[in-house]
Amino acid sequence: MKFIIEILLGGLAVAIAAYLIPGVVVDNFLTAIVAGLLLGFVNATIGTLLRILTFPINFITLGLLSFLITVGMVLLVDHLIKGFDTSGFFSAMIFAIVLSLLKMIFSIFSPKDED
Repeated sequence: MKFIIEILLGGLAVAIAAYLIPGVVVDNFLTAIVAGLLLGFVNATIGTLLRILTFPINFITLGLLSFLITVGMVLLVDHLIKGFDTSGFFSAMIFAIVLSLLKMIFSIFSPKDED
């Protein structure tokens, strides 16, 4: 149940971020859910691999490269999904910032493990 709630909250975060940012368009809520899932998958696989390979540069730039990798992952998902469009690098950058803030806020309301 927790997994489904997190998927829906991720889709809601994508939809809200796209609504707030001019230059980012999501056709419908299902597209927002798919975009949220694909963003998570791409960040967990390709993004992690890129962060490992670029660790020395990331260390020197104090994490700025990690943020640029995240923006690149947003642009990659933009090219992979029809119905999710960003108008360029700066709108993808603002989208990544707003999306991370929304996910941080939603993590307060997501169910916790009872371990």
